[in-house]
Amino acid sequence: MSKEKIGIQKEELLRKLPAIEKLLTQPEIIKIVESYSRSLVTDILRSIVSDFRSQILDGNTEINIPDPDEFPELVIQHLEYKLKPPIRTVINATGTVTHTNLGRSLLPKSVCDNILDAAQNYVNLEYDLETGTRGHRDRLTEPLLQELTGCEASTVVNNNAAAVLISLNTLAQGKEVIVSRGELIEIGGAFRIPDVMAASGAILREVGTTNRTHLRDYEDAINENTSLFLKVHPSNYKILGFTSTPDMQELAQLGKKHNISIMEDLGSGALVDLSNYGLPYEPVVADRIKAGVDLVTFSGDKLLGGPQAGIIAGQSEMIQRIRKNPLMRALRVDKLTIAALSTTLQNYLYLDNHITDDFPMLQRYSRTVEELYAFAETVSDRLQNVFQDKISINITETKSQIGSGSLPEETLDSVAVVLTPMVISVEKLSELFRHASIPVIGRIEDNQLYFDIRTLYDDEIDCLIQTSNEISSRMNV
Repeated sequence: MSKEKIGIQKEELLRKLPAIEKLLTQPEIIKIVESYSRSLVTDILRSIVSDFRSQILDGNTEINIPDPDEFPELVIQHLEYKLKPPIRTVINATGTVTHTNLGRSLLPKSVCDNILDAAQNYVNLEYDLETGTRGHRDRLTEPLLQELTGCEASTVVNNNAAAVLISLNTLAQGKEVIVSRGELIEIGGAFRIPDVMAASGAILREVGTTNRTHLRDYEDAINENTSLFLKVHPSNYKILGFTSTPDMQELAQLGKKHNISIMEDLGSGALVDLSNYGLPYEPVVADRIKAGVDLVTFSGDKLLGGPQAGIIAGQSEMIQRIRKNPLMRALRVDKLTIAALSTTLQNYLYLDNHITDDFPMLQRYSRTVEELYAFAETVSDRLQNVFQDKISINITETKSQIGSGSLPEETLDSVAVVLTPMVISVEKLSELFRHASIPVIGRIEDNQLYFDIRTLYDDEIDCLIQTSNEISSRMNV
Protein backbone atom coordinates (compact mmCIF):
# COMPACT_ATOMS: atom_id res chain seq x y z
CA MET A 1 0.00 0.00 0.00
CA SER A 2 1.39 3.40 -1.00
CA LYS A 3 2.28 6.06 1.55
CA GLU A 4 -0.32 8.32 -0.04
CA LYS A 5 -3.10 5.77 0.48
CA ILE A 6 -2.02 5.11 4.06
CA GLY A 7 -2.07 8.85 4.68
CA ILE A 8 -5.63 9.09 3.32
CA GLN A 9 -6.78 6.22 5.56
CA LYS A 10 -5.21 7.90 8.58
CA GLU A 11 -7.04 11.14 7.80
CA GLU A 12 -10.34 9.29 7.42
CA LEU A 13 -9.88 7.50 10.75
CA LEU A 14 -8.84 10.68 12.54
CA ARG A 15 -11.99 12.43 11.28
CA LYS A 16 -14.09 9.63 12.82
CA LEU A 17 -12.79 10.44 16.30
CA PRO A 18 -15.63 12.21 18.17
CA ALA A 19 -15.19 15.63 19.77
CA ILE A 20 -14.95 15.59 23.55
CA GLU A 21 -17.55 18.33 24.03
CA LYS A 22 -20.01 16.43 21.83
CA LEU A 23 -19.48 13.23 23.85
CA LEU A 24 -20.16 15.13 27.07
CA THR A 25 -23.66 16.01 25.82
CA GLN A 26 -24.70 12.37 25.51
CA PRO A 27 -27.43 11.42 28.07
CA GLU A 28 -25.48 8.37 29.30
CA ILE A 29 -22.33 10.44 29.76
CA ILE A 30 -24.35 13.11 31.60
CA LYS A 31 -25.58 10.41 34.02
CA ILE A 32 -21.99 9.37 34.68
CA VAL A 33 -20.99 13.00 35.31
CA GLU A 34 -23.79 13.24 37.92
CA SER A 35 -22.11 10.44 39.90
CA TYR A 36 -18.53 11.60 39.37
CA SER A 37 -16.87 14.93 38.64
CA ARG A 38 -17.09 16.46 35.14
CA SER A 39 -13.33 16.99 35.12
CA LEU A 40 -12.67 13.30 35.86
CA VAL A 41 -15.00 12.10 33.10
CA THR A 42 -13.56 14.68 30.69
CA ASP A 43 -10.01 13.50 31.43
CA ILE A 44 -11.02 9.89 30.81
CA LEU A 45 -12.68 10.75 27.49
CA ARG A 46 -9.59 12.67 26.41
CA SER A 47 -7.41 9.69 27.37
CA ILE A 48 -9.56 7.27 25.38
CA VAL A 49 -9.65 9.46 22.28
CA SER A 50 -5.94 10.22 22.58
CA ASP A 51 -5.13 6.50 22.72
CA PHE A 52 -7.05 5.87 19.47
CA ARG A 53 -5.37 8.88 17.86
CA SER A 54 -1.91 7.62 18.81
CA GLN A 55 -2.62 4.18 17.35
CA ILE A 56 -3.77 5.73 14.08
CA LEU A 57 -0.73 8.00 13.84
CA ASP A 58 1.51 5.00 14.54
CA GLY A 59 0.13 3.37 11.40
CA ASN A 60 -2.63 1.11 12.71
CA THR A 61 -5.16 1.55 9.91
CA GLU A 62 -7.10 -1.59 10.89
CA ILE A 63 -8.35 -0.05 14.11
CA ASN A 64 -12.09 0.09 14.77
CA ILE A 65 -13.19 3.48 16.05
CA PRO A 66 -16.11 3.05 18.51
CA ASP A 67 -19.42 4.69 17.74
CA PRO A 68 -20.27 7.63 20.01
CA ASP A 69 -22.87 5.55 21.88
CA GLU A 70 -20.14 3.03 22.81
CA PHE A 71 -18.09 5.60 24.71
CA PRO A 72 -20.17 5.54 27.94
CA GLU A 73 -19.24 1.86 28.46
CA LEU A 74 -15.58 2.66 27.80
CA VAL A 75 -15.75 5.47 30.38
CA ILE A 76 -17.28 3.11 32.96
CA GLN A 77 -14.49 0.56 32.35
CA HIS A 78 -11.84 3.24 32.84
CA LEU A 79 -13.58 4.50 35.99
CA GLU A 80 -13.66 1.02 37.49
CA TYR A 81 -9.94 0.62 36.86
CA LYS A 82 -9.04 4.13 38.09
CA LEU A 83 -11.12 3.86 41.27
CA LYS A 84 -9.91 0.38 42.22
CA PRO A 85 -8.08 0.59 45.59
CA PRO A 86 -4.29 0.53 45.13
CA ILE A 87 -3.94 -2.01 47.93
CA ARG A 88 -5.48 -5.28 46.82
CA THR A 89 -6.18 -8.67 48.34
CA VAL A 90 -3.79 -11.32 47.04
CA ILE A 91 -3.46 -15.04 47.65
CA ASN A 92 -0.16 -15.87 49.30
CA ALA A 93 1.04 -19.18 47.90
CA THR A 94 4.73 -18.46 48.48
CA GLY A 95 5.08 -20.56 51.64
CA THR A 96 6.47 -17.57 53.57
CA VAL A 97 3.96 -17.24 56.38
CA THR A 98 4.77 -13.78 57.75
CA HIS A 99 5.55 -12.21 54.38
CA THR A 100 6.93 -8.67 54.66
CA ASN A 101 6.03 -7.72 51.09
CA LEU A 102 2.50 -9.11 51.41
CA GLY A 103 1.60 -7.27 54.62
CA ARG A 104 3.08 -9.55 57.29
CA SER A 105 0.66 -10.79 59.96
CA LEU A 106 -2.99 -11.61 59.34
CA LEU A 107 -5.06 -10.35 62.26
CA PRO A 108 -7.62 -12.34 64.26
CA LYS A 109 -11.28 -11.61 63.54
CA SER A 110 -11.76 -10.10 67.00
CA VAL A 111 -8.93 -7.66 66.27
CA CYS A 112 -10.40 -6.71 62.89
CA ASP A 113 -13.79 -6.14 64.50
CA ASN A 114 -12.26 -3.77 67.05
CA ILE A 115 -10.39 -1.86 64.31
CA LEU A 116 -13.64 -1.41 62.38
CA ASP A 117 -15.45 -0.26 65.51
CA ALA A 118 -12.70 2.26 66.31
CA ALA A 119 -12.59 3.49 62.72
CA GLN A 120 -16.33 4.18 62.57
CA ASN A 121 -16.76 5.78 65.99
CA TYR A 122 -15.30 8.25 68.44
CA VAL A 123 -13.22 6.41 71.05
CA ASN A 124 -11.60 7.10 74.42
CA LEU A 125 -8.12 7.28 72.89
CA GLU A 126 -6.84 10.08 75.12
CA TYR A 127 -9.86 10.62 77.34
CA ASP A 128 -10.16 9.19 80.85
CA LEU A 129 -13.75 8.05 81.29
CA GLU A 130 -13.30 7.77 85.08
CA THR A 131 -12.19 11.35 85.71
CA GLY A 132 -13.55 13.08 82.63
CA THR A 133 -10.12 14.56 81.92
CA ARG A 134 -7.44 14.06 79.30
CA GLY A 135 -5.75 10.68 79.46
CA HIS A 136 -2.79 9.02 77.71
CA ARG A 137 -3.14 6.48 74.92
CA ASP A 138 -0.52 4.21 76.56
CA ARG A 139 -2.94 3.47 79.40
CA LEU A 140 -4.97 1.32 76.97
CA THR A 141 -2.13 -1.12 76.32
CA GLU A 142 0.15 -0.67 79.34
CA PRO A 143 -1.84 -2.76 81.88
CA LEU A 144 -1.97 -5.62 79.39
CA LEU A 145 1.76 -5.46 78.72
CA GLN A 146 2.49 -5.24 82.44
CA GLU A 147 0.59 -8.47 83.00
CA LEU A 148 2.07 -10.24 79.97
CA THR A 149 5.72 -9.21 80.38
CA GLY A 150 6.15 -8.13 84.00
CA CYS A 151 7.36 -4.68 82.91
CA GLU A 152 6.86 -1.60 85.09
CA ALA A 153 5.70 0.55 82.17
CA SER A 154 5.46 0.59 78.39
CA THR A 155 4.83 2.74 75.35
CA VAL A 156 4.07 2.07 71.69
CA VAL A 157 5.49 3.61 68.49
CA ASN A 158 4.92 2.85 64.83
CA ASN A 159 7.45 0.01 64.39
CA ASN A 160 10.38 -1.63 66.11
CA ALA A 161 12.96 0.43 64.22
CA ALA A 162 11.29 3.53 65.68
CA ALA A 163 11.32 1.91 69.12
CA VAL A 164 15.09 1.37 68.93
CA LEU A 165 15.69 4.87 67.55
CA ILE A 166 13.71 6.80 70.16
CA SER A 167 15.02 4.67 73.04
CA LEU A 168 18.66 5.27 72.08
CA ASN A 169 18.01 8.95 71.41
CA THR A 170 16.37 9.38 74.81
CA LEU A 171 18.76 7.34 76.93
CA ALA A 172 22.11 7.67 75.20
CA GLN A 173 22.35 10.77 73.03
CA GLY A 174 25.96 11.94 73.08
CA LYS A 175 27.00 8.93 75.16
CA GLU A 176 28.54 5.55 74.38
CA VAL A 177 26.50 2.39 73.87
CA ILE A 178 28.41 -0.88 74.11
CA VAL A 179 27.40 -3.53 71.54
CA SER A 180 28.91 -6.86 70.59
CA ARG A 181 30.30 -6.92 67.04
CA GLY A 182 28.27 -10.07 66.41
CA GLU A 183 25.08 -8.08 66.95
CA LEU A 184 25.68 -5.18 64.55
CA ILE A 185 22.96 -6.51 62.32
CA GLU A 186 21.25 -5.33 59.15
CA ILE A 187 17.68 -6.39 58.43
CA GLY A 188 15.33 -5.80 55.48
CA GLY A 189 14.82 -2.25 54.29
CA ALA A 190 18.43 -1.30 55.15
CA PHE A 191 17.81 -1.06 58.92
CA ARG A 192 21.36 -1.24 60.26
CA ILE A 193 22.21 -0.94 63.93
CA PRO A 194 25.26 1.33 63.36
CA ASP A 195 23.17 3.68 61.18
CA VAL A 196 20.29 3.81 63.65
CA MET A 197 22.78 4.42 66.43
CA ALA A 198 24.28 7.35 64.51
CA ALA A 199 20.83 8.78 63.74
CA SER A 200 19.90 8.60 67.42
CA GLY A 201 22.94 10.62 68.44
CA ALA A 202 24.39 7.75 70.49
CA ILE A 203 28.03 6.72 70.08
CA LEU A 204 28.67 3.12 69.06
CA ARG A 205 31.33 1.23 71.06
CA GLU A 206 31.98 -2.18 69.50
CA VAL A 207 33.35 -5.01 71.64
CA GLY A 208 34.35 -8.61 71.09
CA THR A 209 34.49 -10.31 67.71
CA THR A 210 31.89 -11.41 65.19
CA ASN A 211 31.53 -14.87 66.69
CA ARG A 212 32.72 -14.52 70.30
CA THR A 213 32.11 -11.78 72.87
CA HIS A 214 32.93 -12.30 76.55
CA LEU A 215 31.71 -10.54 79.69
CA ARG A 216 35.17 -9.05 80.18
CA ASP A 217 34.86 -7.34 76.76
CA TYR A 218 31.90 -5.34 78.06
CA GLU A 219 33.61 -4.54 81.35
CA ASP A 220 36.86 -3.44 79.69
CA ALA A 221 34.95 -1.01 77.45
CA ILE A 222 33.20 0.82 80.32
CA ASN A 223 34.23 4.44 80.85
CA GLU A 224 32.75 7.64 82.29
CA ASN A 225 30.75 8.22 79.06
CA THR A 226 29.11 4.78 78.93
CA SER A 227 25.32 4.96 78.97
CA LEU A 228 23.98 1.54 77.94
CA PHE A 229 24.74 -2.06 77.18
CA LEU A 230 22.74 -2.85 74.03
CA LYS A 231 21.87 -6.43 73.17
CA VAL A 232 20.44 -7.11 69.72
CA HIS A 233 18.72 -10.41 69.04
CA PRO A 234 19.91 -11.63 65.60
CA SER A 235 16.40 -12.32 64.35
CA ASN A 236 17.34 -12.68 60.67
CA TYR A 237 20.58 -14.67 60.78
CA LYS A 238 22.44 -17.19 62.91
CA ILE A 239 26.12 -17.67 63.73
CA LEU A 240 26.98 -21.32 64.27
CA GLY A 241 30.04 -23.16 65.51
CA PHE A 242 32.71 -21.56 67.70
CA THR A 243 30.56 -18.87 69.33
CA SER A 244 29.91 -17.38 72.73
CA THR A 245 28.06 -14.46 74.27
CA PRO A 246 27.49 -13.57 77.94
CA ASP A 247 24.45 -14.94 79.69
CA MET A 248 21.84 -12.20 80.12
CA GLN A 249 21.83 -12.53 83.92
CA GLU A 250 25.62 -12.14 83.98
CA LEU A 251 25.39 -9.00 81.86
CA ALA A 252 22.62 -7.67 84.11
CA GLN A 253 24.81 -8.18 87.18
CA LEU A 254 27.68 -6.36 85.45
CA GLY A 255 25.33 -3.50 84.62
CA LYS A 256 24.17 -3.19 88.21
CA LYS A 257 27.75 -3.29 89.43
CA HIS A 258 28.66 -0.27 87.29
CA ASN A 259 25.21 1.41 87.32
CA ILE A 260 24.75 0.88 83.57
CA SER A 261 21.34 0.03 82.13
CA ILE A 262 20.72 -2.81 79.69
CA MET A 263 18.54 -2.40 76.61
CA GLU A 264 17.66 -5.31 74.34
CA ASP A 265 16.19 -5.23 70.86
CA LEU A 266 14.33 -8.53 70.65
CA GLY A 267 12.99 -7.84 67.16
CA SER A 268 10.28 -10.44 66.63
CA GLY A 269 9.04 -10.29 70.19
CA ALA A 270 7.50 -13.58 71.27
CA LEU A 271 5.09 -13.19 74.20
CA VAL A 272 4.73 -16.95 74.71
CA ASP A 273 7.00 -19.96 74.33
CA LEU A 274 6.51 -20.83 70.67
CA SER A 275 8.00 -24.29 71.15
CA ASN A 276 4.62 -25.22 72.68
CA TYR A 277 3.19 -24.84 69.17
CA GLY A 278 5.80 -26.86 67.32
CA LEU A 279 8.06 -23.89 66.50
CA PRO A 280 11.70 -23.35 67.49
CA TYR A 281 12.23 -21.52 70.78
CA GLU A 282 12.52 -17.73 70.67
CA PRO A 283 13.34 -15.52 73.69
CA VAL A 284 10.15 -14.58 75.52
CA VAL A 285 9.86 -10.91 76.49
CA ALA A 286 8.81 -11.68 80.07
CA ASP A 287 11.87 -13.90 80.55
CA ARG A 288 14.22 -11.12 79.46
CA ILE A 289 12.69 -8.59 81.83
CA LYS A 290 12.86 -11.16 84.63
CA ALA A 291 16.54 -11.74 83.81
CA GLY A 292 17.28 -8.06 84.48
CA VAL A 293 16.95 -6.28 81.12
CA ASP A 294 15.90 -2.70 81.88
CA LEU A 295 14.31 -1.92 78.52
CA VAL A 296 13.08 -4.30 75.80
CA THR A 297 11.94 -3.31 72.30
CA PHE A 298 10.02 -5.67 70.00
CA SER A 299 7.56 -5.78 67.11
CA GLY A 300 3.80 -5.86 67.39
CA ASP A 301 3.49 -7.99 64.27
CA LYS A 302 5.94 -10.73 63.23
CA LEU A 303 5.83 -13.49 65.86
CA LEU A 304 3.42 -11.59 68.09
CA GLY A 305 0.84 -11.70 65.29
CA GLY A 306 -0.68 -8.24 65.82
CA PRO A 307 -0.51 -4.92 63.95
CA GLN A 308 2.71 -3.27 62.87
CA ALA A 309 3.99 -1.45 65.93
CA GLY A 310 7.09 -1.03 68.04
CA ILE A 311 6.62 -1.88 71.70
CA ILE A 312 8.96 -0.52 74.39
CA ALA A 313 8.64 -2.20 77.78
CA GLY A 314 10.72 -1.86 80.92
CA GLN A 315 11.51 0.41 83.83
CA SER A 316 9.04 3.19 84.55
CA GLU A 317 11.65 5.96 84.76
CA MET A 318 12.98 5.12 81.30
CA ILE A 319 9.53 4.94 79.75
CA GLN A 320 8.58 8.31 81.23
CA ARG A 321 11.67 9.88 79.66
CA ILE A 322 10.87 8.31 76.27
CA ARG A 323 7.29 9.60 76.41
CA LYS A 324 8.62 13.15 76.88
CA ASN A 325 10.96 12.91 73.89
CA PRO A 326 9.81 15.29 71.08
CA LEU A 327 10.24 12.37 68.63
CA MET A 328 7.31 10.61 70.29
CA ARG A 329 4.87 12.95 68.56
CA ALA A 330 6.29 11.90 65.19
CA LEU A 331 6.49 8.18 65.96
CA ARG A 332 3.33 7.51 67.97
CA VAL A 333 0.57 5.23 66.69
CA ASP A 334 -3.04 6.11 65.89
CA LYS A 335 -6.31 4.80 67.31
CA LEU A 336 -6.54 1.93 64.80
CA THR A 337 -3.17 0.51 65.87
CA ILE A 338 -4.07 0.92 69.54
CA ALA A 339 -7.40 -0.84 68.91
CA ALA A 340 -5.68 -3.71 67.11
CA LEU A 341 -2.80 -4.08 69.57
CA SER A 342 -4.95 -3.93 72.71
CA THR A 343 -7.26 -6.67 71.42
CA THR A 344 -4.29 -8.78 70.35
CA LEU A 345 -2.79 -8.51 73.83
CA GLN A 346 -6.14 -9.35 75.44
CA ASN A 347 -6.29 -12.50 73.35
CA TYR A 348 -2.90 -13.59 74.65
CA LEU A 349 -4.05 -12.99 78.22
CA TYR A 350 -7.48 -14.52 78.16
CA LEU A 351 -7.46 -17.20 75.45
CA ASP A 352 -4.54 -19.00 77.12
CA ASN A 353 -3.91 -22.35 75.39
CA HIS A 354 -6.57 -21.71 72.76
CA ILE A 355 -4.77 -18.89 70.95
CA THR A 356 -4.17 -21.10 67.89
CA ASP A 357 -7.93 -21.03 67.35
CA ASP A 358 -7.87 -17.23 67.13
CA PHE A 359 -4.49 -16.28 65.64
CA PRO A 360 -4.27 -16.91 61.87
CA MET A 361 -0.48 -16.86 61.94
CA LEU A 362 -0.16 -19.53 64.63
CA GLN A 363 -2.69 -21.61 62.69
CA ARG A 364 -0.48 -21.44 59.62
CA TYR A 365 2.71 -22.12 61.55
CA SER A 366 1.30 -25.20 63.28
CA ARG A 367 -0.49 -27.05 60.43
CA THR A 368 0.63 -30.67 60.16
CA VAL A 369 2.08 -32.17 57.00
CA GLU A 370 -0.79 -34.70 56.94
CA GLU A 371 -3.30 -31.84 56.94
CA LEU A 372 -1.37 -30.10 54.17
CA TYR A 373 -1.28 -33.24 52.00
CA ALA A 374 -5.05 -33.65 52.26
CA PHE A 375 -5.63 -30.07 51.23
CA ALA A 376 -3.05 -30.32 48.44
CA GLU A 377 -5.01 -33.22 46.91
CA THR A 378 -8.13 -31.07 46.77
CA VAL A 379 -6.28 -28.10 45.25
CA SER A 380 -4.49 -30.33 42.73
CA ASP A 381 -7.70 -32.02 41.53
CA ARG A 382 -9.50 -28.72 41.04
CA LEU A 383 -6.56 -27.14 39.21
CA GLN A 384 -6.25 -30.19 36.95
CA ASN A 385 -9.92 -29.84 35.99
CA VAL A 386 -9.26 -26.22 35.00
CA PHE A 387 -5.99 -26.55 33.08
CA GLN A 388 -6.25 -30.14 31.76
CA ASP A 389 -3.45 -30.59 29.17
CA LYS A 390 -2.21 -26.99 29.33
CA ILE A 391 -0.44 -27.39 32.67
CA SER A 392 0.90 -30.47 34.42
CA ILE A 393 -0.14 -30.55 38.10
CA ASN A 394 1.84 -32.47 40.74
CA ILE A 395 2.26 -32.57 44.51
CA THR A 396 5.61 -32.52 46.27
CA GLU A 397 7.11 -32.03 49.71
CA THR A 398 8.83 -28.69 50.27
CA LYS A 399 9.95 -26.26 52.96
CA SER A 400 8.07 -23.17 54.13
CA GLN A 401 9.60 -20.11 55.73
CA ILE A 402 8.41 -18.39 58.89
CA GLY A 403 9.34 -15.04 57.38
CA SER A 404 10.02 -11.38 58.26
CA GLY A 405 13.46 -12.20 59.58
CA SER A 406 11.99 -14.32 62.38
CA LEU A 407 13.64 -17.57 63.44
CA PRO A 408 16.62 -17.51 61.04
CA GLU A 409 17.57 -20.71 59.26
CA GLU A 410 14.44 -22.39 60.59
CA THR A 411 12.01 -23.85 58.06
CA LEU A 412 8.74 -25.76 58.33
CA ASP A 413 8.00 -29.01 56.52
CA SER A 414 5.34 -28.31 53.94
CA VAL A 415 3.59 -29.52 50.80
CA ALA A 416 3.30 -27.74 47.45
CA VAL A 417 1.14 -28.09 44.38
CA VAL A 418 3.54 -27.73 41.46
CA LEU A 419 2.46 -26.30 38.10
CA THR A 420 4.52 -27.12 34.99
CA PRO A 421 3.18 -25.14 32.00
CA MET A 422 3.10 -26.98 28.67
CA VAL A 423 2.29 -24.13 26.26
CA ILE A 424 3.86 -21.04 27.88
CA SER A 425 6.93 -20.30 30.00
CA VAL A 426 6.79 -20.55 33.77
CA GLU A 427 7.67 -16.84 33.98
CA LYS A 428 4.65 -16.01 31.81
CA LEU A 429 2.42 -18.25 33.92
CA SER A 430 3.61 -16.55 37.10
CA GLU A 431 2.94 -13.17 35.47
CA LEU A 432 -0.60 -14.20 34.50
CA PHE A 433 -1.36 -15.23 38.07
CA ARG A 434 0.07 -11.94 39.41
CA HIS A 435 -1.94 -9.83 36.97
CA ALA A 436 -5.24 -11.63 37.48
CA SER A 437 -8.34 -10.05 39.02
CA ILE A 438 -7.44 -11.85 42.25
CA PRO A 439 -3.62 -12.08 42.13
CA VAL A 440 -2.01 -15.33 43.25
CA ILE A 441 1.64 -15.07 44.33
CA GLY A 442 3.63 -18.30 44.15
CA ARG A 443 7.33 -18.98 43.78
CA ILE A 444 9.37 -20.31 40.86
CA GLU A 445 11.67 -23.26 41.48
CA ASP A 446 13.33 -25.54 38.91
CA ASN A 447 11.33 -23.98 36.06
CA GLN A 448 8.05 -24.77 37.84
CA LEU A 449 5.51 -22.64 39.70
CA TYR A 450 5.09 -23.73 43.32
CA PHE A 451 1.90 -23.07 45.27
CA ASP A 452 2.90 -23.80 48.87
CA ILE A 453 -0.13 -25.15 50.71
CA ARG A 454 0.99 -23.94 54.16
CA THR A 455 -0.02 -20.38 53.32
CA LEU A 456 -3.23 -21.35 51.48
CA TYR A 457 -6.50 -21.88 53.34
CA ASP A 458 -9.87 -23.45 52.60
CA ASP A 459 -11.66 -20.13 52.19
CA GLU A 460 -9.18 -19.11 49.46
CA ILE A 461 -9.56 -22.12 47.16
CA ASP A 462 -12.60 -20.75 45.31
CA CYS A 463 -10.70 -17.53 44.58
CA LEU A 464 -7.71 -19.57 43.38
CA ILE A 465 -9.93 -21.53 41.00
CA GLN A 466 -11.64 -18.35 39.79
CA THR A 467 -8.24 -16.88 38.95
CA SER A 468 -7.16 -20.16 37.33
CA ASN A 469 -10.25 -20.19 35.08
CA GLU A 470 -9.45 -16.63 34.06
CA ILE A 471 -5.87 -17.62 33.16
CA SER A 472 -6.95 -20.78 31.33
CA SER A 473 -9.27 -18.75 29.11
CA ARG A 474 -6.41 -16.38 28.25
CA MET A 475 -4.26 -19.35 27.33
CA ASN A 476 -6.91 -20.35 24.75
CA VAL A 477 -6.44 -17.11 22.84
